[in-house]
Amino acid sequence: MVFFNLGLAGKKGEEPPSIPKHIVIIPDGNRRWARARKVPQLEGHRQGIDLLRKVMEWARRRGVKTITFWGLSLENLNRGQGEIGSLLGLFEHKFEELKNHSALHEEKVRVRFFGRLDKLTPKLRDKIKEVEEETKGYTNYNVNILLSYGGRQELVDACNKAIADVKAGRISAVNEKKLGEYMYLSGQDDPDLIIRTSGEKRLSGILPWESGYSELYFCDKLWPDFSEGDFDAALKEFSSRKRRFGK
Repeated sequence: MVFFNLGLAGKKGEEPPSIPKHIVIIPDGNRRWARARKVPQLEGHRQGIDLLRKVMEWARRRGVKTITFWGLSLENLNRGQGEIGSLLGLFEHKFEELKNHSALHEEKVRVRFFGRLDKLTPKLRDKIKEVEEETKGYTNYNVNILLSYGGRQELVDACNKAIADVKAGRISAVNEKKLGEYMYLSGQDDPDLIIRTSGEKRLSGILPWESGYSELYFCDKLWPDFSEGDFDAALKEFSSRKRRFGK
């Protein structure tokens, strides 16, 4: 792990710095980045999506096993049809690139998508299935991409699945552990660290069940300007915190 690059190496005899097993990123600021540079909004989204692949590599090299990106919220789908149509088309193109990305296969990275995917275009859903199928056997690292995602909707979906199982007699009751099994990221570690860019200091409902004890880190930079140094600064801040989990 690249502790020395982070400025995290402890003194002799000290505990090594803690590295989060699971990082969630809210990559905010693509449109503002484009407006500031007087370029089309789609270019901001393109730069933002391209950065995701770099962040995957930064995380992998530092020993992070799981990284989750929020790509598109349910509310985002209410934007103008021109913008959304172009953005979904861009996703189609970028997911095709991702499917064929050599590092994905060399490093055995499993990619999965979560959200109300039925609201996406059939062509985009096909690309999503292709990426998931290509990587389903990999276990070294996990990348989750939230698309057409809403935190409250995730809770509703989980409750409805649990209700259906109770009615069908597959389960007799629901407790905290059982309900957790219906969440989108069931079986994965809860997020240790959530990073949001662009200076906004809110979670906007991301992973409400899973993020109860996540550490939060807010970066003022717009997402396309987020650098490897910024990523390391977030890890350094995480390592300095004492996590008590209510104890």
